[in-house]
Amino acid sequence: MSQLDLALSAGVSSRHVSFLETGRASPSREMVLRLGATLGVPLREQNAMLVAAGFVEEFSEAEGLPPAIERALSRMLAQQEPYPMVVMNRLYRVLRLNGAAEKLLARFVAEPAALAPPVNVLDMVLDPRLCRPFIQDWEHVARDVLGRLHRESLANPADADLSALLESAFRHPDVPESLRHPDFSRPSEATLAFRVRRGDLAMGFLTTLTVFSAPQNVTLDELRIESYFPLDEATERECQRQG
Repeated sequence: MSQLDLALSAGVSSRHVSFLETGRASPSREMVLRLGATLGVPLREQNAMLVAAGFVEEFSEAEGLPPAIERALSRMLAQQEPYPMVVMNRLYRVLRLNGAAEKLLARFVAEPAALAPPVNVLDMVLDPRLCRPFIQDWEHVARDVLGRLHRESLANPADADLSALLESAFRHPDVPESLRHPDFSRPSEATLAFRVRRGDLAMGFLTTLTVFSAPQNVTLDELRIESYFPLDEATERECQRQG
């Protein structure tokens, strides 16, 4: 964004934004939060902005979730049955999953002993001991998943954990080096579709990602809910049968 665009969106003068950028003026606490919200900065990074400006953090980071959110997640996981649903954090670590997701993993993991907590969705795709051997058109799926992670890392350059996660992806065997350089000319798909096959069992899913709007809590801000929906009637029947 240009200074003028940012100023107009934040409802302040472009002169004041210029003074803040060059250090001729110091932002108030309210201004830090206003600019952070206008730029869509994640709450974790807005806290870092506040600290850098000499203020205390605004957004809490709790170990657990508020009881109302816990109940809502439990209902969502149950309602999604017999189709899989996974709840994860910003680092793709699985926090919880429903029964259908557990059954899917049980069927499409090459070495169950390698599935040690904390389970990571990125590892599921890239680790040949997990789901990777059964993912059809694997390189296309890996490119989509890593493209999403590249975008998240570039959007949050101060997040060292995201950068480390991206680097760890290429420690898995035979992940093409070409995937280190994302092709941003390709459109970012709103959904991810993939197919898995093991022996005579073949299933296909379309996935959607849901986040909470205006959560005002770091933990909740970083929560990701991935829902799986059948791509075809055969997958639908198999989900219904095992459900």
